[in-house]
Amino acid sequence: MTDRPSDPPEAPASLADAIGCLSSYDPGALPVDDACRVIARLLRPVAAIEQVAIRASLGRILAHDILSPISVPAHDNSAMDGFAVRHADLVADTPVRLRLIGTALAGKPLPQVPGPGEAVRVMTGAVMPTGTDTVVIQEVAREQDGFVTVPPGQEAGQNRRLKGEDLTAGQPALEAGRLIRPADLGLLASLGIAEVPVRRRLRVAIFSTGDELRSIGEPLGPGQVYDSNRYTLHGMLARLGVDLIDMGVVRDDPLALEAAIRAAAGSADAIISSGGVSVGEADFTREIMARLGDVAFWTIAMRPGRPLAFGRIGDAVYFGLPGNPVAVMITFYFFARAALLRLMGASESPSVFTRARSREFLRKKPGRTEYQRAIITRSPDGEPEVRTTGSQGSGVLRSMSRANCIVVLHHDQASVPEGGWVDCLLFDGLV
Repeated sequence: MTDRPSDPPEAPASLADAIGCLSSYDPGALPVDDACRVIARLLRPVAAIEQVAIRASLGRILAHDILSPISVPAHDNSAMDGFAVRHADLVADTPVRLRLIGTALAGKPLPQVPGPGEAVRVMTGAVMPTGTDTVVIQEVAREQDGFVTVPPGQEAGQNRRLKGEDLTAGQPALEAGRLIRPADLGLLASLGIAEVPVRRRLRVAIFSTGDELRSIGEPLGPGQVYDSNRYTLHGMLARLGVDLIDMGVVRDDPLALEAAIRAAAGSADAIISSGGVSVGEADFTREIMARLGDVAFWTIAMRPGRPLAFGRIGDAVYFGLPGNPVAVMITFYFFARAALLRLMGASESPSVFTRARSREFLRKKPGRTEYQRAIITRSPDGEPEVRTTGSQGSGVLRSMSRANCIVVLHHDQASVPEGGWVDCLLFDGLV
């Protein structure tokens, strides 16, 4: 394990400095990529590190490189059940009869050293006997009366795993910034490592705004709706393994909103609100943010999810997401999620798109990024194909529930004909 993680790059001193990285800046029509660049420049990972047992490290972010304390495998060993031989004893075009001197089992090496003309029966994982370099699989060899007959055509070094083939002692086994997955737990255990250093969990506070919102269990009056956004945010944040602070619903009242923001900034690394950031939706929101922090209000060139607020309030990063349920999920996935991973100390991991053929005409004008809920399947010819879920209204949350991917129509892209290829972000592992 290294003594310390690589120092993260210094964050700009202000939002204005981060915006200064753009060649042009129009908060009323900001491209998605430009918004992502500004957000990334203002973020720095949490510094605190804790040591946890490997079973407790799943889904956490590794804080230091893990250097392998041993070589894996620790010895040359057999990759198959068969017979360990000296390739020099074999003949290219004639069977060879070798005397068997014993058996090597996994974890029980054979003490004898085979000489010329001798062979050793080996099991998978057994240490290669000294002097042998090739394993002949048992299916092609013939054993009889203490001898084994090896057919011609055996390649030197076949079916042998070399010492350090997977890892050599001192080589990085896992690198800082990695989100630890199930296979990593097994790898760590195979190295005899019981504990690993991870970044502390990110603390994220969420709340919804709006007088029309009611919590589950409350009766609905005229024009009122149940607050669904906190539940989708809860689910998306749970996948990131953060410590969640649910602050409920905040009414459209300046004092209540300011109190909620102050409380959130005092206890969280990141704040995510939904609603109240559209132009004219709540003018006092901008006044409060100007007093409490450094926040920009943007209209993103995208659909759905055009209004977005981003900045800092005290030491906390703030995301003000739209109020429409689908827009909340889209802006979270394409802005907030990457930012939170960066705050957690995760290595850069750009979204990986799957290409699929569209089963329908997709209308699109260049100049904004569009995200369409869709269902991806495999066509009879084996190629992935995708169709939308129907109505793409930003309040149609059921369409998000039915979808298994998002079709991303990029900023400069025009309409896509039926049969055209599009980029899809799969929900598997994301939601």
